Amino acid sequence: MIHFMNYITLDNLDLGKTAKVIAINNKGSIRRRLLDIGIVPDSLIKAVFKSPFNDPIAYEIKNATIAIRKKDSKEIVVEVI
Repeated sequence: MIHFMNYITLDNLDLGKTAKVIAINNKGSIRRRLLDIGIVPDSLIKAVFKSPFNDPIAYEIKNATIAIRKKDSKEIVVEVI
C-alpha cells in the first residue's frame, strides 16, 4: 500500500506547526538567500507569526526567526510533521 505524504507549500503551514523542508523551488538570488539562512532539504521549520495581512509570515528555523514573503514561501514544499 502506498501512503501519500502530507506535502504542502510553506505558505499554507498553520501557526505553531512544524514541517520538514522537502524542496526549494525558488530561483535566483532568493534561492541562495534561503539556502544561506538554513532552509535546505530535511531542515525543520515552524510557522510562528503572521502579519496582519498574512504577508510576510515569520518562521523559526535553527533557533532564528525569519520573515518570508508569501510569494517566496509558495515555492517551498514541506511535509507537516
